[in-house]
Amino acid sequence: MARGKEFDEDAVLLKAMHLFWEQGYEKTSVNDLVEGMGIHRRSLYDTFGDKHELFLKAIERYGTLINGRFRAAIARAESSRKALQFLFDLMIDGYEGKPPGCLLVNTATELAPRDAEVDARTGEGFDTMERLLADLIRTGQQKREFPQDRKAEELAEQIHAVMLGIRVLARTSADRTKMHRIADAALANLHA
Repeated sequence: MARGKEFDEDAVLLKAMHLFWEQGYEKTSVNDLVEGMGIHRRSLYDTFGDKHELFLKAIERYGTLINGRFRAAIARAESSRKALQFLFDLMIDGYEGKPPGCLLVNTATELAPRDAEVDARTGEGFDTMERLLADLIRTGQQKREFPQDRKAEELAEQIHAVMLGIRVLARTSADRTKMHRIADAALANLHA
């Protein structure tokens, strides 16, 4: 008779996600995953497939989590401009207890050039973020917070490019004050 799983699949997936986020795909061994997730090697393979499949599931989970956090932050903001400022602050200062930077950006620079499936997943994540930003900017345009003479999608692409750069800088020893100046300059370009 087969034994049932003795672990919470979502909880161990989150542990794997954090390992990949902190160490990257290449530097995270299967032994690291088994130890970090607190499960047996056989359970890892039976539940998630190989390391690559687990990584893809971790990327998907990350996208869902981050998108939810961003949407919740936007919903709480007093204005579209303040929502954008909050998103920049979050990307610069991060979440307490979380690795710096962004798992998708880290993955795009580490694996996407040589892994078509990873490239597609990171591209989907970036497209989702640009759509979220375009919706936010469109709302701001309707409230006259942002210029109306430019397409929301174009402005979202520009803001997203700055956010990607900040996410890369957040992984380094770059000065946080400098990153906030970069974000402030990007927001200043959005005056109505």
